[in-house]
Amino acid sequence: MNLLKAASTVSLLTLLSRIAGLVREQLVAAVFGASGATDAFNVAFRIPNLFRRLFAEGAFSQAFVPLLAATRESEGDAATSRLVDAVATLLAWVLLATCVAGVVAAPVLVWAMGSGLARLDEAVVMTRWMFPYIGFMSMVALAAGILNTWKRFAVPALTPVLLNLCLIGATLWLAPHLARRGVQPIYALALGVMLGGLLQALVQVPALRAVGCLPRIGLSPASIRRAWHHPGVRRILHRMAPALLGVSVAQLSLVINTQIASHVAVGAVSWLSYADRLMEFPTSLLGVALGVVLLPQLAGAQARDDAQGYSDMLDWGLRSVMVSALPCALALLLLPTGLVAVLFHYGRFTAADVAMTAAALRGYGVGLLGLVAIKVLAPAFFARQDTRTPVRIAIGVLVATQLMNLALVPWLGHAGLALSIGLAALANAGLLLRGLLRRGTYRPAPGWAAFGARLLLANAALGAGLAWAAHGIDWLGLRAHPGERVALLAGVLLGVALLYFGVLAACGLRPRDFVRRG
Repeated sequence: MNLLKAASTVSLLTLLSRIAGLVREQLVAAVFGASGATDAFNVAFRIPNLFRRLFAEGAFSQAFVPLLAATRESEGDAATSRLVDAVATLLAWVLLATCVAGVVAAPVLVWAMGSGLARLDEAVVMTRWMFPYIGFMSMVALAAGILNTWKRFAVPALTPVLLNLCLIGATLWLAPHLARRGVQPIYALALGVMLGGLLQALVQVPALRAVGCLPRIGLSPASIRRAWHHPGVRRILHRMAPALLGVSVAQLSLVINTQIASHVAVGAVSWLSYADRLMEFPTSLLGVALGVVLLPQLAGAQARDDAQGYSDMLDWGLRSVMVSALPCALALLLLPTGLVAVLFHYGRFTAADVAMTAAALRGYGVGLLGLVAIKVLAPAFFARQDTRTPVRIAIGVLVATQLMNLALVPWLGHAGLALSIGLAALANAGLLLRGLLRRGTYRPAPGWAAFGARLLLANAALGAGLAWAAHGIDWLGLRAHPGERVALLAGVLLGVALLYFGVLAACGLRPRDFVRRG
């Protein structure tokens, strides 16, 4: 399998999803602005997302995907299908219980996440409506693990488009309908989330059937007992424990930061959410795509005891991160006002909101390289079924993040929260890399010094172009001319991209250098 082609496929499909996500955020910003209502929705939406990241895309995926890949490599498809059936059965019943408990405990969960919200009661209502979303998305995570192991990357990468389309529809059509009936229009977003979650789960069924691995969920007590006693399930649960602790540490940081933001100012949660959306654009396009492709391949290399292939794939991933993430980080650092103004400065989203969101975006930009690199470095541990090392690192990073919050938030407000996350991501990535180097798991291939010099020169040229655009164009003053502003930003980004890759090519670094087969 061509790793560059696979990662590019995931990236392109993820790009479609992220474009839809940006359109969705633009509409939400224009219709609702950065207000108490949007703060309430963002907190309510973060609660099921927090549980999803804890159990589905976090600890579960980290434990399930390597074992699934190793089982298929060593025992064949029949044994793999039995493992999938057992895991799906147990997961479905656990999710049902979790969703019921979450709906009941919504007031406590909202208070723990954002007790300073101006519209706490509305957040509770939306949390109750959206909590079953975790059930849909956990089954989507199960399906994604299966499809990625079978090297079917398209459906999992494209699936998030459905959520964004549902939220776009809810903002454009359902919100005005609710407003005419005297119902709080922000509730339309909660209904859009639920419909999006259901559709994302349903589209996995034909894809799973196509690879012959559609899970069969047992409904009887006997089938649940059999699933519980399946040796693969026990191994997953055993490996989930440290992974769950590690992911919990990261999500605890999110809870603390959201709680702090809810007390900083009305709109602070929303400013951070809009900035986070822009930061996630390169993180998902680059880091998630590389991680999705590399994890099953690294797990397969580990199962074959191919240490050199394992190290070479990791080296390829890190070089890809450096080439792609550094210019994106410079864009967030040097051109945040232009990016935020072009995307969100419409309707109820004011110039003050642009300034506040841009300040948060700079903080995230500091750590973008670390955030993307983690998506490659962490799977290197998970593929070796080592979840303990990332956990220990994550605990130390959590403590460091909150210590930085104590120093930065009184000085920078909500932007201090973003900066703490960015600095912590760099520390996390550095510690993960150091661990791989010390163990000899990763042995850098020759040529990193020359590679780094080429990158430095290309990024210097790109940074100069971005700095000129940041200071030479009045991005806020062009609000009355949105078409001209969009064209200017597109021209700037295209121009600096051509400059960047042109310098790399002149230095002898070309795309074919990154073609690798796994």
